[in-house]
Amino acid sequence: MPTITAFESSPDRGKGHARDMRVRWALEEVGQPYDVRLLSFATMKQPAHRALHPFGQIPTYEDGDLTLFESGAILLHIAERHDGLLPKDANARSRAIAWMFAALSTVEPSIVELSMAMLLERDRSWYAERLPMLQDRVRTRLGELSRRLGKADWLDGAFSAGDLMMVTVLRRLNTSGLLDEYPDIAAYVARGERRPAFKRAFEAQLAMFNAAARS
Repeated sequence: MPTITAFESSPDRGKGHARDMRVRWALEEVGQPYDVRLLSFATMKQPAHRALHPFGQIPTYEDGDLTLFESGAILLHIAERHDGLLPKDANARSRAIAWMFAALSTVEPSIVELSMAMLLERDRSWYAERLPMLQDRVRTRLGELSRRLGKADWLDGAFSAGDLMMVTVLRRLNTSGLLDEYPDIAAYVARGERRPAFKRAFEAQLAMFNAAARS
């Protein structure tokens, strides 16, 4: 049974934005049981964890003699070894993987920058001037994604690892109001959140956060 690592006390307070959520969801989609090892912020920076993740972050993935870090690499490993997240057709499979990279490399950076500014820079003198610029960068990506998605349910045919990664990236905008400007993208995210595997992963992550908060 693979073991993943997660925050002992997640900074998102159980909203499912931490990156272990992507891995949990993937494992639930393919029906692979897994264990979770919770880490404090201090433990994440210790040599034992840095041996698994050189940057002292989560998640990590351990299965037998294999250890992986970076959520994208872990998700791709899971998708390649189980049915359900990558198409059988070689070209469609490659396109699904391309959407994974697009979510991480093209869409996520501007969303994370906006999220961090809203979280950490509200009291800075430059915040009011900088915020519209950050929001417009996100709008640019959402507009491009909206044009590509059109009226389809998923990015390229059936649900794939590309959609799983994209939905987890876009969920960071749930409280920003920006998704409301793109109803098709908001509906796309909602479709992902309605998947039974997502619900199981979310509930598992939330239960661990609540248990840690009570202890």
